[in-house]
Amino acid sequence: MTKGNKLRDLLESNKLEFIMEAHNGLSAKIVEETGFSGIWGSGLSISAAHGVRDNNELSWTDVVDTMKHMSNATSIPILLDADTGYGNYNNFVQVLKELVKHDVGGVAIEDKLFPKTNSFIDGEKQKLADPDEFAGKIRAGKDFLKSIGREDFVIVSRVESFITGYDLEDALLRARKYAVAGVDAILMHSKIQDESQIKSFMDVWSNESDVPVVIVPTKYYKVPTCNFEDMGVSLVIWANHNMRSCITAMQMTSQTIFEEQSLLSIENNVAPLKDVFRLQTADELKETDKKYLP
Repeated sequence: MTKGNKLRDLLESNKLEFIMEAHNGLSAKIVEETGFSGIWGSGLSISAAHGVRDNNELSWTDVVDTMKHMSNATSIPILLDADTGYGNYNNFVQVLKELVKHDVGGVAIEDKLFPKTNSFIDGEKQKLADPDEFAGKIRAGKDFLKSIGREDFVIVSRVESFITGYDLEDALLRARKYAVAGVDAILMHSKIQDESQIKSFMDVWSNESDVPVVIVPTKYYKVPTCNFEDMGVSLVIWANHNMRSCITAMQMTSQTIFEEQSLLSIENNVAPLKDVFRLQTADELKETDKKYLP
């Protein structure tokens, strides 16, 4: 089974499913080891890991290279946050050509203009793409995947209406156009601190479409998770907390070592080297050395 099929199974599951953010091979491996059934390849986190802004400053080839390492390190599917598709429909197809080679699983693209800005930074000032142009991008991607026999690969459309200050009618108009274009799921995004926008969308959508809905409750994290299942949401993305926890841990460790000029109070509070070697599958190399080296 391809990772695209595994991701599709999560979207079409009869229960609420969850995927967790990762931004490199190591974090992806930890997500799988924890028990998650899928990974969110966060554009914010991958950019942060490279020390650049989440404004398409990282090239799509760099993102694909990161996906290669993450996919090679894991057996669960990755849903890549592919921003706007890195340009028009042709750019999007070029990205898909590379991602299917590495059996990533799927991509989510947002209906904003290239270069994008993170949705939580002055969202109301950001401009949205023409919905018909964006639907054409979806069709181009689906046609390409069909032409190479990889219809298992998932395309998710992220609707930014609520983020940019538009109303429910705009969100529904866009979601309907993207569904007609053949998208596999709708990611309905919101940055307010309650579930009212998501619920208003789901109240309509669940009665008129069987296209699954994905959400990212970064800002409305106080809402009980069971509420999302009651609404009919298919997939929840925990979108950036591995990256954010890395920052906290590294800041604390670096500050302590800098101030104390010693490892004494740190050594027992960090992962032992044997855990690093285990995650790198060092023992597997030792076994193959016995087999292949004289």
